[in-house]
Amino acid sequence: MNPVPLPTRVFLACGVTDMRKGFDGLAVLVQQVLSENPHSGALFAFRGKRGHLVKLLWFDGQGLCLFSKRLDRGRFVWPVTATGTVTLTPAQLSMLLEGIDWRRPERTFVPTLAG
Repeated sequence: MNPVPLPTRVFLACGVTDMRKGFDGLAVLVQQVLSENPHSGALFAFRGKRGHLVKLLWFDGQGLCLFSKRLDRGRFVWPVTATGTVTLTPAQLSMLLEGIDWRRPERTFVPTLAG
């Protein structure tokens, strides 16, 4: 289940984020580092150093919401660049949260005949 209504803009904060940060610390990162408005309704994703924890910051119109997910095995696929942002579609966000490589999704079936 996706906690955020679709469609919404999704930004990944590239690089490593201190996962001890909460609402206010992540909102300041959005403003100062990403140059975005944390109250715009967009969703901002942050990943820790080890790669198994992700935090999502989102403004729902009444206040900031903070969601987190920790993988028991594996790591979240994250861009290699150390600074900046990457924009994702809601479908790519769903794949990322499932631990799937959202950059190169593999189709399981490719039709060969049209009929």
